[in-house]
Amino acid sequence: MTTATFIGLGVMGYPMAGHLAEAGITVRVWNRSTDKSVQWARDYPGTACQTIEEAVKDADFVMTCVGADKDLITVYEGESGILAHAKHGAVLVDHTTASAGVAERLAAAAGRVGMGFIDAPVSGGQQGAQKGQLTIMCGGSDEDYSKAQPLLQHYARALNLMGPAGSGQKTKMVNQIAIAGLVQGLSEALHFAEQANLDVKKVVDVISKGAAQSWQMENRSGTMIDGEFDHGFAVDWMRKDLGICLDEARKVNASLPVTALVDQFYGDVQEMGGKRWDTSSLIQRLRKFR
Repeated sequence: MTTATFIGLGVMGYPMAGHLAEAGITVRVWNRSTDKSVQWARDYPGTACQTIEEAVKDADFVMTCVGADKDLITVYEGESGILAHAKHGAVLVDHTTASAGVAERLAAAAGRVGMGFIDAPVSGGQQGAQKGQLTIMCGGSDEDYSKAQPLLQHYARALNLMGPAGSGQKTKMVNQIAIAGLVQGLSEALHFAEQANLDVKKVVDVISKGAAQSWQMENRSGTMIDGEFDHGFAVDWMRKDLGICLDEARKVNASLPVTALVDQFYGDVQEMGGKRWDTSSLIQRLRKFR
């Protein structure tokens, strides 16, 4: 029977690991906070482990979903890390949104010890993770992707191999760049409708049937109008992601003026106390500074 380890049980990793366990895969979990691992093992058929070594030993697949580059280096490298203790031939799949550089570094390190590596950042947020409806963008070899694909499909709506290691992370950057501009545009549109004394919900109902329609409009316009932001993808996380995008843009000589500006706007939202607000909270900045 296939054994998979899941490391990192945040709002995304917790349900993703759960989907694997519910599919009949033997799942072990490890989290920096042991209480979270223990609770997961109460909620799902799997095993909570005390150490990374215990979690990854003899596992066929090791999935990770942690905070950022530095967290990845901590859990993968060093005497107590994944690379030191996972078995030869294991496939390592990282769902963290991180830099392409760290993905390339870990892929090379995995290859040196006879393991596969796929960078597989996701899009779809907490709701997508809970429903098993994530979009997964992968970077790695055809062979490793083919091995991991059946497991990833347990929580994927869309799943694609984008190219060699690092390509998944670069594709996720494209995703975040597109979202940043869309959310700002939608915020400005709704703010304009409010200031023009229009029935904003009626406006959305009309324009959502035409070229202005988007996922953000369909799923976030109502809560934006009502000023509700205690859900979804946090501003702090988006700023982390946009920072990665802007760093990579400098490396590849890409111009991202709108992304850079929206990143500054999110900084304003953080100063307003909105660090954990949903990214659609950009509209609150317009309401405050009008």
